[in-house]
Amino acid sequence: MFLPSTRLLWLLAGVTALAIAVSIMPQFQLQWAALAGALALLAALDLASALRTPAPALERRIAASLALGVPVEVALRVANRSGARLRCEVHDHHPASFECEGLPRPLALGPREWVELGYQARPVARGEARFASAELRVFSPLGLWQIKRLSGESTAVRVYPNFRALARYSLLATDNRLSQIGVLQVRRRGEGMEFHQLREYREGDSQRAIDWKATARTARLIAREYEDEKDQRVLLVIDCGRRMASKDDELSHFDHTLNAALLLAHVAARQGDAVGMLTMGGVSRYSEPRKSLAAVHAILNRAYDIEPTLAVPDYQQAAREIMTRVRRRALVILLTNLRDEDDDGLMPALDLLRTRHLVVLASLREAILGRALSARVDSFDRAVTHAAAADYLVQRGRIFRRIGAAGVITLDVEPERLPIALVNRYLELKRGGRL
Repeated sequence: MFLPSTRLLWLLAGVTALAIAVSIMPQFQLQWAALAGALALLAALDLASALRTPAPALERRIAASLALGVPVEVALRVANRSGARLRCEVHDHHPASFECEGLPRPLALGPREWVELGYQARPVARGEARFASAELRVFSPLGLWQIKRLSGESTAVRVYPNFRALARYSLLATDNRLSQIGVLQVRRRGEGMEFHQLREYREGDSQRAIDWKATARTARLIAREYEDEKDQRVLLVIDCGRRMASKDDELSHFDHTLNAALLLAHVAARQGDAVGMLTMGGVSRYSEPRKSLAAVHAILNRAYDIEPTLAVPDYQQAAREIMTRVRRRALVILLTNLRDEDDDGLMPALDLLRTRHLVVLASLREAILGRALSARVDSFDRAVTHAAAADYLVQRGRIFRRIGAAGVITLDVEPERLPIALVNRYLELKRGGRL
């Protein structure tokens, strides 16, 4: 495809203006015709030369796996395959789910010359994405035409949840420094579920941990050391329904939930437990509980492209599926956004799950409620908002008390606090021997 350049349009405008002048002074008609003909011939030759020139070659380099919201550098290598000097503009056809800076880029290439350039791309949605062939706007030798050419292969990428934070959590967990991100680690001396080893008694150990037989043999105080049970099962049940599309910040409630699920999966895997995932609410996917960090990768690859649907979660159907799939006792963690109208379908589902499993219900609470309560009440409208938020939270509290009275462990937190709160509750249950 070719288009006239700004230069050619100005020349045509000048010829048109002269035509108006010639209509007043017809004695210059021959000169105007010669000028117009020369311009037409020049433009035709310039276009023919541009069309014969081979399109520049383009190669794109970008990582195959990207993190949501993290800018990445896209490298483009553009090569002039002709023997003439070339001017062009490069515009990469990035996915609509990317925010980009630094495009289009003007280039001037000598004969057989190549250059590398880059621009910043930031993915704002998870899932599969594809960069189409780049568009090159090549200027003709005289600059009278712009030739649009497509060059380069399309490139597929996957956008995952932001695993930079997960990598940081992993490092802290490796160094036993999870307390830096708010994960509470309760130091226990000799009070665990499985015997680990005998060691010399230390100040602060419980006297109940002393092994008197070993103490008598060695003539020094020896204590038993225990560790938490391993080989237990954790199933993360993630709601993909319409409420999970709510946003308090840049991330949706579903994104926060997925981040929390991945962090908990990583911590549980490092504890020696098997972790799996089940989705509900318009998307049905299942990852069987497995041990080691392979569980995290399995959940990541099964859930990275899920987006909230318009469906309403069917808690009873999910409960029946869990009872069918997970025969051994497990910690079932239901991640959702609870409402009053869910009560009728939710309670029978929780009762069914409790016949075999330990159940945790983690619900996301909109951050706007907390802001409404903490805002200064200096007008009638703000007073009404404050009262409405307070009443809603009172009603919400009653629902959670009723669920808790039925033997279900509950969490009601704002989305950004969910990852740490969920890990803390898991460690608390595990170290308390509840699993």
